[in-house]
Amino acid sequence: MNIPARRLDAAFLACQRQRLMNDRDTLCESLRRGEEDRRVIEQASHDQANASEDRAQDLAIEENEQILVEKWMQRRTAIERALVKIDEGTYGLSDVSGKAIPRARLEAFPESVRTITEEKQRIKETRGSVSMKPSPAS
Repeated sequence: MNIPARRLDAAFLACQRQRLMNDRDTLCESLRRGEEDRRVIEQASHDQANASEDRAQDLAIEENEQILVEKWMQRRTAIERALVKIDEGTYGLSDVSGKAIPRARLEAFPESVRTITEEKQRIKETRGSVSMKPSPAS
């Protein structure tokens, strides 16, 4: 794909790079702390007899934590991609179409690699593929 040149000023790119690196560091620290917390909770639950209600609650908490970790991992991957795009000189251009991503979107979500329209379509397709899976009761 022949990507059109997109000129973002050096100060903006430097600011975005720093924001992305800070966000990545924060996510990595959160993941590390979450893993430590999970180990402490797991050890505590092994050290005491759990009632079935307590265990059900623990399982629900674990499931929610896993969803959160998956979201953090997706965001970290997006941050890494945006950092690569800065290095490549393609930051601010959609990975899908090569169209320019509005500066306001980049300021709000520095890890953006799609236009808002493309992102909405990706979310719609993702949700559609999830809802098309047969339910466990089927």
